[in-house]
Amino acid sequence: QVQLVESGGGLVQPGGSLRLSCAASGIIFSIYVMDWYRQAPGKQREWVATITDGGVTMYADSVKGRFATSRDDAKNTVYLEMNSLKPEDTAVYYCNARRSWPAQAYWGQGTQVTVSS
Repeated sequence: QVQLVESGGGLVQPGGSLRLSCAASGIIFSIYVMDWYRQAPGKQREWVATITDGGVTMYADSVKGRFATSRDDAKNTVYLEMNSLKPEDTAVYYCNARRSWPAQAYWGQGTQVTVSS
């Protein structure tokens, strides 16, 4: 059974930082591309960041320079370090594990991040 469990969300003031984690089980974690998405109330889910199985990272323009994703294959965990947080970063953050062949994709349950003073 595949499970992705996000943690680390919470309430933070503007300008603050949070570190999200996503722990995977039931998959060979090291061969999966890991994505972070977020969904704000009333909005569609949007892509935030990706880290490939080779460690290449990519970011949405809205978070570039503020967020950083990394992975620890020994711990089957991917991280999202979020700095200089803004109220518009408020959303439920989800991790996604995917591979192309065979096509597989798995989602976590999400963790709430609220940026407010």
